[in-house]
Amino acid sequence: MFKYVLQLIVGIFTLVVSTLISWYEGSAITYNSLEWGYSTPFTKLFNIEITNGRDITQLDYFVYAAKFQPLFPAIMMVSVCYILSVVGYYLVKYKLKWAIGFFGLIGCIMILLSGFIFNSTTIGGRIFFWITLVSGLISVAFTVFVCLRNFKHMVSVNTN
Repeated sequence: MFKYVLQLIVGIFTLVVSTLISWYEGSAITYNSLEWGYSTPFTKLFNIEITNGRDITQLDYFVYAAKFQPLFPAIMMVSVCYILSVVGYYLVKYKLKWAIGFFGLIGCIMILLSGFIFNSTTIGGRIFFWITLVSGLISVAFTVFVCLRNFKHMVSVNTN
Protein backbone atom coordinates (compact mmCIF):
# COMPACT_ATOMS: atom_id res chain seq x y z
CA MET A 1 0.00 0.00 0.00
CA PHE A 2 2.88 2.37 0.80
CA LYS A 3 4.27 2.20 -2.74
CA TYR A 4 0.89 3.27 -4.17
CA VAL A 5 0.60 6.18 -1.76
CA LEU A 6 4.16 7.28 -2.51
CA GLN A 7 3.52 7.17 -6.25
CA LEU A 8 0.31 9.16 -5.80
CA ILE A 9 2.16 11.78 -3.75
CA VAL A 10 4.84 12.14 -6.45
CA GLY A 11 2.17 12.32 -9.18
CA ILE A 12 0.11 14.90 -7.31
CA PHE A 13 3.19 16.99 -6.52
CA THR A 14 4.19 16.95 -10.20
CA LEU A 15 0.63 17.88 -11.17
CA VAL A 16 0.51 20.81 -8.73
CA VAL A 17 3.90 22.23 -9.78
CA SER A 18 3.19 21.89 -13.51
CA THR A 19 -0.28 23.40 -13.00
CA LEU A 20 1.15 26.48 -11.28
CA ILE A 21 3.78 26.94 -13.98
CA SER A 22 1.18 26.48 -16.75
CA TRP A 23 -1.14 28.95 -15.07
CA TYR A 24 1.67 31.49 -14.91
CA GLU A 25 2.69 30.93 -18.56
CA GLY A 26 -0.93 31.14 -19.70
CA SER A 27 -1.46 34.46 -17.96
CA ALA A 28 0.36 36.03 -20.92
CA ILE A 29 -2.97 35.92 -22.77
CA THR A 30 -4.05 39.01 -20.84
CA TYR A 31 -1.52 41.00 -22.89
CA ASN A 32 -2.15 39.29 -26.24
CA SER A 33 -5.43 40.77 -27.42
CA LEU A 34 -5.09 39.09 -30.83
CA GLU A 35 -5.69 35.70 -29.18
CA TRP A 36 -8.71 36.70 -27.13
CA GLY A 37 -11.09 35.53 -29.83
CA TYR A 38 -9.34 32.19 -30.36
CA SER A 39 -8.00 31.05 -26.99
CA THR A 40 -10.79 31.92 -24.56
CA PRO A 41 -13.40 29.13 -24.80
CA PHE A 42 -14.27 29.23 -21.08
CA THR A 43 -14.78 32.98 -21.08
CA LYS A 44 -17.11 32.56 -24.07
CA LEU A 45 -18.87 29.66 -22.34
CA PHE A 46 -19.67 31.92 -19.36
CA ASN A 47 -20.84 34.70 -21.75
CA ILE A 48 -18.28 37.18 -20.49
CA GLU A 49 -17.43 40.03 -22.84
CA ILE A 50 -13.70 40.71 -22.92
CA THR A 51 -12.93 44.41 -22.77
CA ASN A 52 -9.52 44.03 -21.14
CA GLY A 53 -7.25 41.19 -20.01
CA ARG A 54 -8.74 41.05 -16.52
CA ASP A 55 -12.05 39.80 -17.98
CA ILE A 56 -10.51 36.51 -19.12
CA THR A 57 -11.37 33.44 -17.04
CA GLN A 58 -8.46 31.77 -15.25
CA LEU A 59 -9.23 28.47 -17.03
CA ASP A 60 -8.40 30.11 -20.35
CA TYR A 61 -4.85 30.62 -19.12
CA PHE A 62 -4.41 26.86 -19.41
CA VAL A 63 -5.83 26.84 -22.93
CA TYR A 64 -3.41 29.55 -23.99
CA ALA A 65 -0.46 27.79 -22.33
CA ALA A 66 -1.40 24.48 -23.94
CA LYS A 67 -1.56 26.09 -27.37
CA PHE A 68 1.63 28.12 -27.29
CA GLN A 69 3.82 26.79 -24.46
CA PRO A 70 2.79 23.13 -24.23
CA LEU A 71 5.61 21.67 -22.10
CA PHE A 72 4.10 22.13 -18.65
CA PRO A 73 0.48 21.55 -19.75
CA ALA A 74 1.71 18.28 -21.31
CA ILE A 75 3.42 17.40 -18.02
CA MET A 76 0.09 18.13 -16.32
CA MET A 77 -1.70 15.73 -18.66
CA VAL A 78 0.92 13.01 -18.27
CA SER A 79 0.85 13.34 -14.48
CA VAL A 80 -2.96 13.03 -14.49
CA CYS A 81 -2.63 9.91 -16.64
CA TYR A 82 0.00 8.58 -14.23
CA ILE A 83 -2.20 9.20 -11.19
CA LEU A 84 -5.12 7.48 -12.90
CA SER A 85 -2.87 4.56 -13.86
CA VAL A 86 -1.71 4.07 -10.27
CA VAL A 87 -5.30 4.12 -9.05
CA GLY A 88 -6.33 1.76 -11.85
CA TYR A 89 -3.48 -0.65 -11.15
CA TYR A 90 -4.50 -0.75 -7.50
CA LEU A 91 -8.07 -1.53 -8.60
CA VAL A 92 -6.87 -4.32 -10.89
CA LYS A 93 -5.19 -6.01 -7.95
CA TYR A 94 -8.11 -5.70 -5.55
CA LYS A 95 -11.35 -4.87 -7.44
CA LEU A 96 -11.11 -6.31 -10.94
CA LYS A 97 -14.59 -5.35 -12.16
CA TRP A 98 -14.11 -1.77 -11.00
CA ALA A 99 -10.79 -1.64 -12.82
CA ILE A 100 -12.41 -2.77 -16.08
CA GLY A 101 -15.01 -0.01 -15.83
CA PHE A 102 -12.45 2.54 -14.66
CA PHE A 103 -9.97 1.98 -17.50
CA GLY A 104 -12.78 1.66 -20.06
CA LEU A 105 -14.26 4.99 -18.98
CA ILE A 106 -10.88 6.73 -18.92
CA GLY A 107 -10.06 5.36 -22.37
CA CYS A 108 -13.35 6.53 -23.86
CA ILE A 109 -13.02 9.99 -22.30
CA MET A 110 -9.46 10.37 -23.63
CA ILE A 111 -10.39 9.25 -27.14
CA LEU A 112 -13.40 11.58 -27.13
CA LEU A 113 -11.20 14.45 -25.93
CA SER A 114 -8.68 13.74 -28.69
CA GLY A 115 -11.53 14.03 -31.20
CA PHE A 116 -12.27 17.57 -30.01
CA ILE A 117 -8.71 18.73 -30.71
CA PHE A 118 -8.11 16.63 -33.84
CA ASN A 119 -7.69 19.51 -36.30
CA SER A 120 -5.66 21.85 -34.12
CA THR A 121 -3.33 24.20 -35.98
CA THR A 122 -0.94 24.85 -33.09
CA ILE A 123 1.92 22.61 -31.99
CA GLY A 124 0.45 22.41 -28.50
CA GLY A 125 -2.88 21.22 -29.87
CA ARG A 126 -1.17 18.50 -31.88
CA ILE A 127 0.83 17.40 -28.83
CA PHE A 128 -2.35 17.19 -26.76
CA PHE A 129 -4.11 15.30 -29.55
CA TRP A 130 -1.43 12.62 -29.52
CA ILE A 131 -1.21 12.44 -25.71
CA THR A 132 -4.97 11.97 -25.34
CA LEU A 133 -5.28 9.57 -28.28
CA VAL A 134 -2.40 7.32 -27.25
CA SER A 135 -3.37 7.27 -23.57
CA GLY A 136 -6.99 6.53 -24.52
CA LEU A 137 -5.98 3.68 -26.82
CA ILE A 138 -3.68 2.25 -24.14
CA SER A 139 -6.51 2.39 -21.59
CA VAL A 140 -8.94 0.67 -23.95
CA ALA A 141 -6.33 -1.97 -24.87
CA PHE A 142 -5.63 -2.58 -21.18
CA THR A 143 -9.37 -2.92 -20.54
CA VAL A 144 -9.69 -5.49 -23.32
CA PHE A 145 -6.63 -7.36 -22.02
CA VAL A 146 -8.00 -7.50 -18.46
CA CYS A 147 -11.44 -8.59 -19.73
CA LEU A 148 -9.93 -11.37 -21.83
CA ARG A 149 -7.69 -12.51 -18.99
CA ASN A 150 -10.65 -12.51 -16.62
CA PHE A 151 -12.82 -14.36 -19.17
CA LYS A 152 -10.13 -17.04 -19.72
CA HIS A 153 -9.80 -17.44 -15.95
CA MET A 154 -13.57 -17.85 -15.55
CA VAL A 155 -13.70 -20.41 -18.40
CA SER A 156 -10.85 -22.44 -16.92
CA VAL A 157 -12.50 -22.41 -13.47
CA ASN A 158 -15.84 -23.52 -14.93
CA THR A 159 -14.33 -26.40 -16.96
CA ASN A 160 -12.56 -27.88 -13.92
